[in-house]
Amino acid sequence: METPMNQNAPASTPNTPAAPKPVDTRGLAGQTIGETSVCAVTQTELIYRGYEIADLAAHATFEEVAYLLLIGHKPSAGELAAFSAEVASMRAIPTSVRDAIVRVSKESPTAHPMSILRTGVSLLSHLDPDCEDCSPAAELRKSKRLLAQIPTLIGACQRTLEGKSPVEPDANLGHSANLMWMMSGTKPDALAAKIMDVSLVLYAEHDFNASTFTARVVSSTESDLHSAVCGGIGALKGPLHGGANEMAMEMLKQIDHDCAGGAMTVEAWMQRAYVEKRKLMGFGHRVYKNGDHRAGILRSWGLKLAAQQGPQSQKWFDLGDQVQAIMLREKNIHPNVDFPCGMTYFIMGIAVPQYTPIFVASRITGWCAHIMEQHQSNRIIRPLAEYKGPMQLHWNA
Repeated sequence: METPMNQNAPASTPNTPAAPKPVDTRGLAGQTIGETSVCAVTQTELIYRGYEIADLAAHATFEEVAYLLLIGHKPSAGELAAFSAEVASMRAIPTSVRDAIVRVSKESPTAHPMSILRTGVSLLSHLDPDCEDCSPAAELRKSKRLLAQIPTLIGACQRTLEGKSPVEPDANLGHSANLMWMMSGTKPDALAAKIMDVSLVLYAEHDFNASTFTARVVSSTESDLHSAVCGGIGALKGPLHGGANEMAMEMLKQIDHDCAGGAMTVEAWMQRAYVEKRKLMGFGHRVYKNGDHRAGILRSWGLKLAAQQGPQSQKWFDLGDQVQAIMLREKNIHPNVDFPCGMTYFIMGIAVPQYTPIFVASRITGWCAHIMEQHQSNRIIRPLAEYKGPMQLHWNA
């Protein structure tokens, strides 16, 4: 039987194109809001100043990538040696700042390490002679100092939370190895240091992500670099951005606990999560729809370490593979870099709450590159809003 025509519907013919679906632009989704020469993100590539991420992860050290982002070109051997030595010489933090980090970490054990790190950066700003100078030379000096000192802040916090005294930076260690030394008081072996270095390369930059955009908005008001970095830390702290690596590992720990001894299958846990509409962290990405280029790179390094350590470490990647396969089958959603990061850092013995501060130890390079770029060609970032509220109300009506 033919369905009666809706008399209120507009006339149409087979050749009439369908009405376009409304575009959801909340959160500036799909909107281009500026230009940059720092980084490009596409469905198939992640490029830092012209160099693709897989090439950098395979062939560059984090110090080389830091130079590339901050200075703007690949360093020569001499340039890299001078840069690395200069940054290593800046790692110590003022005693007053260290003591403040220790005190806050002791007196506020529930404070998130990202909040403590944000406080540390703010304190450093007061003692930086270039704090209020936004000239290119001063901003580069401040960028190098923060690159050097953030691992020291992270280490002071973590050591205090463990009831231990902070250790002094080791100028003989590379950036990644020194970061691990500052947190643990133990010098990492070559494989662990390499994995940390690769992870920092992967996390260093990602165009106008939430934290970088925050830093650029702050700097667009002609505020100082430290203030913009504090804004970036605040944005990165959230579980929908940098905090996702912490939440991804916490999710895997919960699955492992609930499924221990065959009490529940991973499949059943995942189906229950779908029914309960739980947000499963470490999956999906605003830009990448066919998979995050960085995830496979970090997963392969994590598997190397797990194979060296044995079954207790390998089980986390086996569990992760099950969860990943179910997500792909049921939701067609791929993991992002935070998913293998959580597992890899966990088997490296890194405390979960420090995952996002480690992200800062890397992304500080991208943030500072963007802050300097914003200041060098500035216009205040001030978008408009579409008002949806009432109009023409009368106060004394």
